[in-house]
Amino acid sequence: MSTGTHLTTSINQRGLWLSMIRVDFHAHLEDPLGYACRLVRKAYRATHQLIVLGEPAVLRAFDRQLWIFSPLDFIPHCMAGSPLTDDTPVILTTDLDQAPFYPIMLNLGSKVPKQFARFQRLIEIISNDKHELAAARNRYRFYQDQGYALNTYKRGE
Repeated sequence: MSTGTHLTTSINQRGLWLSMIRVDFHAHLEDPLGYACRLVRKAYRATHQLIVLGEPAVLRAFDRQLWIFSPLDFIPHCMAGSPLTDDTPVILTTDLDQAPFYPIMLNLGSKVPKQFARFQRLIEIISNDKHELAAARNRYRFYQDQGYALNTYKRGE
């Protein structure tokens, strides 16, 4: 298991140099949006900037959750394309082309993000739903086949 978020390089199976990002799978989550809120709070407290990628309905639910999950915490966040984007540490987006370059991405989606390699760290959030778990296994295999080092954190099965 890797412990740092620094960028390293490696050669994949095809002999190509890869920038090694840290890919973390947080799986078997009873409340994936609540868990994601706690991860975002942790990153914000550590002064990290991050992108949250997901489908529109999921991002709307996550936005609401960020406002109410803890009465003592405020996590500045906005949608990509907002006039506040340049001054906001947490950006929600459905399209990475509209997002600024931040070092961390939290994926709430079910597919491999098209531009995941531009990040230093990718965090995959997976509920305990069997369809989400199956999609996550496909993403895991994809990253593994590309030669990325993977970390898995299971919260319950």
